[in-house]
Amino acid sequence: PCKALARIRKSIAEAKKAGATLRLGPELEIPGYGCEDHFLEEDTTAHSWEVLAKLLADDSTDGLLCDFGMPVMHQGVRYNCRVLCLNGDILLIRPKLFLANDGNYRETRWFTRWHYGWVLQDFVLPTEVAAATRSKQSTVKIGPGMLQLLDTVVASETCEELFTPNSPHITLALNGAEILTNGSGSHHNLRKLD
Repeated sequence: PCKALARIRKSIAEAKKAGATLRLGPELEIPGYGCEDHFLEEDTTAHSWEVLAKLLADDSTDGLLCDFGMPVMHQGVRYNCRVLCLNGDILLIRPKLFLANDGNYRETRWFTRWHYGWVLQDFVLPTEVAAATRSKQSTVKIGPGMLQLLDTVVASETCEELFTPNSPHITLALNGAEILTNGSGSHHNLRKLD
């Protein structure tokens, strides 16, 4: 987690230096996409929350909408999520609707797709994460939502979702999203194309 935190902080610093107001990280950025069966260990999710709490507690997300990738357990189910943060708070947790499960991809081994449709639910934040947020929030919405900001509407999807016949970005755009992010990721694997 320490190397991931340093890498993410460097990326945030570069984005701020360039004058960006939105920073998109890759899929499962915090733990790394290649964790494979380690995603089944609760420590992987717990350490991801620890890293996110550190990013929320310092000035990393000040003035910069950050879209991080990490695993999230909701109601006992593990999801591959985007976590959108701004000014020390979590604005939305966006679980993946379509998982990659062909070729060398085995996402269904580790994650469940969001099967509640276009519904947002309340997610209770881990205590240490809630304490790290600027507003001391205890809950945040989880689901395929959009963020209405002062000057635009932002929505997020993840990798495989771009390639599905009914990609989420279609519904999101038709419902007002003006900026659509797609945090993609992949793993290193010999003979990946076989």
